Amino acid sequence: MKLASLGLFIFDLASLPFNELGRKRDWRHARSERVGARDALQFTGPGQDRVSLQGSIVPGVAGSSVSIETLADMAAQGGVHQLADGTGRVFGGFVIQTLDTRGKHIMDGGVPRWVDFTIELERAD
Repeated sequence: MKLASLGLFIFDLASLPFNELGRKRDWRHARSERVGARDALQFTGPGQDRVSLQGSIVPGVAGSSVSIETLADMAAQGGVHQLADGTGRVFGGFVIQTLDTRGKHIMDGGVPRWVDFTIELERAD
């Protein structure tokens, strides 16, 4: 993929279509114990921001196993990549934490006809 060399990967029907996007964010609070009262909390800033993408590749119909390897190569380089949705909203810079694939409906030669994938991203900027 030409765009991967620029640190860019576009999820679409031809490359790696995902059907589920999950996002989990948290915020940090310092806790101070008090006598005879509940602990006091003080906001100390944003915590982690994690995104999970899940989808399936069906070669010849949707997606490409080459796209999985492109993402694995990007992850192995350890770089921060900008994440944006289809409307152009930018989420920020993320690193690829995990890439999980599961092949099923195995054909002759051990080639799967269907590959489910999950990609875990974590904000790094």
